[in-house]
Amino acid sequence: MESGFFTISKLAWFLIAPDHLLLLLLIICWILLLANAIRKAKILFSFIMLSLLTIACFPVGGWLLSPLETRFITNPQLPDKVDGLIVLSGPEDATLSNYWKQNELGNGAERGLTFLSLSRVYPNAKLVFTGGSGSLLNQEHKAADVAKKLYAELGFDVDKIIFEREARNTHENAIFSKNLVKPLQGENWLLITTAWHMPRSVGIFCKAGWPVIPYPVDHTTLPRQELEFHLDFASNMTELKTAVKEWVGLLAYYLTGKTTALLPESCN
Repeated sequence: MESGFFTISKLAWFLIAPDHLLLLLLIICWILLLANAIRKAKILFSFIMLSLLTIACFPVGGWLLSPLETRFITNPQLPDKVDGLIVLSGPEDATLSNYWKQNELGNGAERGLTFLSLSRVYPNAKLVFTGGSGSLLNQEHKAADVAKKLYAELGFDVDKIIFEREARNTHENAIFSKNLVKPLQGENWLLITTAWHMPRSVGIFCKAGWPVIPYPVDHTTLPRQELEFHLDFASNMTELKTAVKEWVGLLAYYLTGKTTALLPESCN
C-alpha cells in the first residue's frame, strides 16, 4: 500500500507541478489553435499569460510558505534533558555524489549542520539520520550514505549515529526510524527539518505515536517582505513549486490518514 502511495504521489506531482501544468496548458492552447478553436485558445492563452506575469512579479510561493514556516517557534526553548535527535534527509544528492565521488549537497544543508551542532549540546542523546532515496526510478543511491561519508569527513564519530537508509518519504522516515530506535514513552526527541516541512513532519511523527519537539531550520521567507513587488520569475517559480508541493503533500497525507491534521500542531 505504501509503495502504491509513493508511486502515485510521484506521478501526480509530475502532472500538477506549476511549471509542468503551465506547459501542459500551453500545449492544449496550441492544439486548440490547430483545431481552429480560436476563442477557446485566446481565453486559455490569456489565463496562461496572467499566471506567468503574476508568478514573475509577486512572491506567491512565499505567501504560501510563510504560514508553514511560522507554524512552530524557531529556536525554541529546549528541555535540559534530550533523549534523542532526529534529522530528515533533504540536501544530500546521492546520485551526483556517487558519480563525482564527492559529497554533493543542495538546499537544506542547515539540517545536517544543526544536527551535528545539537549533538554536541546533548552528548548523551541518541542520534538518528533518516533518508534513503525519493526517486521513483533510482533507489540504488541513498541520502544516508552521503550523510555518513560527509559527517565522517567532518571528523564526527559516525558510529554514534543510527543511519536509516530505506525511507522514500516523510511517512517512511517516521515509521522506519521508530522501528529502529523504539523510543520510550516520555522521552524527549527533537525533530530537525526545513521550516516549511515541519508541520507535515510533526503531524506524521505524532500519528505514528512518536511525540517530537520541532526544531525548524532552513527558512525561505521573510514575512515582513511578503507584500513586496519581486520581479524574478525563476526564483518565484522555484518557490511556488516548493509551496504547492508541500501544501498538496499536507492534503494528501491528511486524506490518507498519515498525519494528524491538515495543518498539524505539536503532539501535545
